[in-house]
Amino acid sequence: MPNLSERKIPVPEQNPDERKKNFSEVTLGYTPEMAQKEAERCLNCKTMPCMSGCPVNVKIPEFIQKIKEQDYEKAYAIIHQSSSLPAVCGRVCPQEKQCESQCVRGKKGDSVSIGRLERFVADWHMENCHFPVKKPEFNGHRVAIVGGGPAGLTCAGDLAKRGYAVTIFEAFHVAGGVLMYGIPEFRLPKEIVQKEIDHLKLLGVEIMTNMVIGKVFSIDELMEQGFEAVFVGSGAGLPRFMGIEGESLVGVCSANEYLTRINLMKSYQEGYDTPVLSSESVAVCGGGNVAMDAARSAVRMGAKKVYIIYRRSENEMPARKEEVRHAQEEGVQFLTLQNPVKILGDENDRVRALVCQKMELGEPDISGRRKPVPIPDSCYELPVDTVIMAIGTSPNPLLRKTTEGLETNQKGCLIVDESMMTTKQGVYAGGDAVTGAATVIMAMGAGKSAAQSIDEYIQQKRTKQEE
Repeated sequence: MPNLSERKIPVPEQNPDERKKNFSEVTLGYTPEMAQKEAERCLNCKTMPCMSGCPVNVKIPEFIQKIKEQDYEKAYAIIHQSSSLPAVCGRVCPQEKQCESQCVRGKKGDSVSIGRLERFVADWHMENCHFPVKKPEFNGHRVAIVGGGPAGLTCAGDLAKRGYAVTIFEAFHVAGGVLMYGIPEFRLPKEIVQKEIDHLKLLGVEIMTNMVIGKVFSIDELMEQGFEAVFVGSGAGLPRFMGIEGESLVGVCSANEYLTRINLMKSYQEGYDTPVLSSESVAVCGGGNVAMDAARSAVRMGAKKVYIIYRRSENEMPARKEEVRHAQEEGVQFLTLQNPVKILGDENDRVRALVCQKMELGEPDISGRRKPVPIPDSCYELPVDTVIMAIGTSPNPLLRKTTEGLETNQKGCLIVDESMMTTKQGVYAGGDAVTGAATVIMAMGAGKSAAQSIDEYIQQKRTKQEE
């Protein structure tokens, strides 16, 4: 029987008072019964509008139909045809702006909870299926992947399925990129990410860590080693700062550094000797998902007061609504229409206050959002001992500086054509290295498209050589 309820099945969550004291996953996921009821809300539309909103083209109605039939392993197989990281996507993708925004059920009530159903299927597979993975037959061609984040992992997975020998060169000591160092444990358990990575290894993907390409090897040297193509998915890990007075004080850091120390270096766990700011009062500057992650992590690290400082109103915040709600439930205070203008220090050059100026919204800017305008004589001091900058990132310039013929735009992002090939023959790129900081699923979509183009490029070269 179809479920005609206009409301989606609520997903269980940890109680806010409890979860803000731990790093365990906040959202607990559907039970089989809940997943069944939610799947029954899907109308199985013939035109499949939801798929148009998915960057990796998951066959959404098909996998949901298998949930209705309680064939969860088949549902997983359908998802995995398109997505190499379903357990990740089910947790961190902004489905409300993508597939779910196209769902016809959303025209009158809630859209089908596609993301929660994807997570359910992926988790069920991990818990119940332990079949040996069949490694594809080697096709005789090798491809190098620079960066083991979402774009690189997806590209590697798709190429491995086609029989390519793929080697990922990862700068950190573990693969995963932002999935490991950026997104907190309470949103994306690292065990889940590692299981997805281990699956790629079973397909034959080799992962070499502590390999900073541009330092250890150049891209030219990789190609000299026999790699016929290179995919650059090195992300956008260079943090931005505001350029205001006081940013060099002790107690000021980027969200990237703060989250890396907590997530990848596990400063929240006993037994890990990872230095991290011990804060009483924290100001996080920014309104995106990274700002929410930093603020919610600061709460769990013991800060008594945590503020989000954002120069527009809450309605303009780019962060997911669910992340904003979770932060508010956990006690984070939102100071919107406020703009940081100066950081004050004490006699020991440590942060003692953040000077903020009140703002009001004016006419829309080129982004379509109303531009924040300063209110004269409205500055005030906010007593804090830590300021975390979460205002965006840009690609590291190392590859451009060490690779001849690799061009970037004014923002430092690699320039690619329609096939995702860079200005250097045989070198492809995608994800944040091309677009600047974006979502995990957009990076995965880029990795998937690049894998298709790399396959076509190598096969064309092979055909010409045979002729």
